[in-house]
Amino acid sequence: MLLFPLRSQISRRNLIRQSRSTWCVLAFCAFFVLAGAAFIPLLGIQNDEALFASVFYKPWNDFYVVRIGHSRVPLMMMSYLGTLKSWLYRPILRIFGPTVFAVRLPVVLAGAFTVWLFYLLLRRISGERAALVGAALLATDSMFLLTTCFDWGPVALQHLLIVGGLLLLLRFYQQGSTWSLFSAFLLWGLAFWDKALAVWILSGIGLAGIAIFPRQIFRVTRIWRIAMAVVAFFLGSLPLWVYDLNQNYETFHGNAVLDTSDLHNKTMLLLNTARGQAMFGWLVDEDVQAVHPHPPHGLFQKASAALSRLAGRPRNSLMLCAFVVALLLTPLARGGELRAILFGLVAMVVAWVQMAVTAHAGGSVHHVILLWPFPQLVIALSFVAAVRRLGRGALPALAAVTVLAAASNLLVLNQYYAQAVRDGGAVNWTDAVFPLSNYMKGVSASNVFCVDWGLLDTLRLLSHGTIPLRVGNDPVSKPELSAEETNDVKGWVSDPGSVFVAHTPEFEFFQGVNAKLAQMAAGWGYRKDMLTVISDSYGRPTFEVYRFKASPVTAAVLPTARP
Repeated sequence: MLLFPLRSQISRRNLIRQSRSTWCVLAFCAFFVLAGAAFIPLLGIQNDEALFASVFYKPWNDFYVVRIGHSRVPLMMMSYLGTLKSWLYRPILRIFGPTVFAVRLPVVLAGAFTVWLFYLLLRRISGERAALVGAALLATDSMFLLTTCFDWGPVALQHLLIVGGLLLLLRFYQQGSTWSLFSAFLLWGLAFWDKALAVWILSGIGLAGIAIFPRQIFRVTRIWRIAMAVVAFFLGSLPLWVYDLNQNYETFHGNAVLDTSDLHNKTMLLLNTARGQAMFGWLVDEDVQAVHPHPPHGLFQKASAALSRLAGRPRNSLMLCAFVVALLLTPLARGGELRAILFGLVAMVVAWVQMAVTAHAGGSVHHVILLWPFPQLVIALSFVAAVRRLGRGALPALAAVTVLAAASNLLVLNQYYAQAVRDGGAVNWTDAVFPLSNYMKGVSASNVFCVDWGLLDTLRLLSHGTIPLRVGNDPVSKPELSAEETNDVKGWVSDPGSVFVAHTPEFEFFQGVNAKLAQMAAGWGYRKDMLTVISDSYGRPTFEVYRFKASPVTAAVLPTARP
């Protein structure tokens, strides 16, 4: 007779505990969205951030397009980059236009949903405590938030699809849901189409599963389930396979090139990403470079600046230290939690080794961040397992360490925000792109040549594809031009309808390309006619817009300009 009330009380306590945890995680997700929204208007749109729009805005990126009747169906933007994000954004841009909020808010929401899915994953693995710790550390992680918000990788969909697939696969194992198995591999197939570099973490997950959970996998393995998983993955990544079947598997042949010469720098980048400092000076400018720094406006910006000063302008979080402590505490874990920790470690190691030894990969934050949220998984599970072994007296220590690590994340995130307000974005993220786009919409030109990297995709997006943009840094940036290439460039210069857009010398990506074009033009009797110089809102002259005009001698010799 006493068992029923007792069970009712236990159930009621569990429901109350779960309800509190749910509200906490919803608060973490809300913080993620609000913090991302605070960053959204501060920086200009970067070239790779705008790349997804290249398949629907002119000049079209027709890297791989399937024709169905009179319609063009773009499938791939590069040999390893699919058009999943492009298709998802097509209705968004049609409704809201290419504004910074239309570009960035959807991926911020995807990041918040990833935090929620990560919480559900950890709750299934270990329970509420680990789930709360992991969600708190992920939601406050500056690298995760910034790479998601500005999504130049792109990485937002990668995180969402990988974590969603893991959660569904665990649900399949625990509940026997065949639909969950199919959906997990469908999501992972979509991740592979979105970005073939998903193979790094997917292979890490696969090898970790075989190494750590062989009996569990064998227990549920059936031929028909294997076939179902393969079909689901193939369906999700079908556009990539269509491309590869017609291009001799270029995704694999063209990108899988080994190179171990940069291991030291890639290792340092891994550590700096874990600390949260990897994007100072690259995403946001440094204090000493702003000509006219912006003073903080409003209560929020003033509070951010004050917190930055009081905290000593921190550039490192405690996440790397927390990860090292988690490794030291791992021997205290037992059973499923220990296996889950080892699973996360093996998956990370396998994925990072691949990016470390792949040529032209692993050397940027948007590669390293693909390991997330496995560091948070290891930390959360290890800390909670230690508390279980040490007893309830260790709970205050767990809470204190979690709060301290999350607070250090927030201080670094605040430092990025304070610098973004004061000094703006680095050249990759300059807000000068907005006045440049507005100016170019009013310029009469038959062709607008972008004489440097970092211009074309951003201008294409911001102008709705209405500017007649052309690549201008190729072939000019080559050491030697062929006779045909020289004639092409001469045609650009001599055409009175040509307009050229370039970075000012201080901000060029291809150093000297602008001067080289001017020198070539001078050799043909043309001089640069500057139309305008565009500065960012901090007073830095960033872009030049100009034409070429025949010098007086050349004009006298040539009866007409080339059409």
